[in-house]
Amino acid sequence: MKIDPRTGQSTPAERRNPYVLETHSIRVTVSPDYLDDESSPGDNRFVWAYMIRIENLGPKAVQLRSRYWRITDATGRVMEVRGAGVVGQQPTLKPGESFEYTSSTPLSTPSGFMSGIYQMLGEGGEIFQVGIPLFSLDSPHQPRRLH
Repeated sequence: MKIDPRTGQSTPAERRNPYVLETHSIRVTVSPDYLDDESSPGDNRFVWAYMIRIENLGPKAVQLRSRYWRITDATGRVMEVRGAGVVGQQPTLKPGESFEYTSSTPLSTPSGFMSGIYQMLGEGGEIFQVGIPLFSLDSPHQPRRLH
C-alpha cells in the first residue's frame, strides 16, 4: 500500500501511475499494488492486488462476459487464467458508466507482469474483445541490476 506523505493516508488507486488501454471505446485502467503483508519472500511467495476500472466510452451498452489473463513471472513461466465475468459478476455498462473491482495474484518470484482480454457482448449481440493493458508486478525484493 502506498501512503500519501502529506496526509498519511493510503493513495487512491486511480492516482497511482495506472496502466491504461482503450479498445472499441472501452477504457481499461489497472493499478497494481504489492502486498507486503500477504507476501512471504523467504517462502518465495509474492502477492499483488490490482484495481481495475472498466469504462464504457461508447454510445451503446456492453456486458463483460469473460476474462483471460496471461501472468508471467520473472523466470518466464506463464500461467493462463480464463473464466466467466470478473469477481463473480458479468456487469453491464451503459454509455458513460464504469465498473471497478479489485483482485490479486501470487507469484513465486519477486516480479512479473500481466496482461489479458475481456470478452464483451454488445447491445446488438456482437461479441468483441477488449484489451487489458500489460502491467508490471514489481516488489521491493526484486534484485536491482546496474548496466
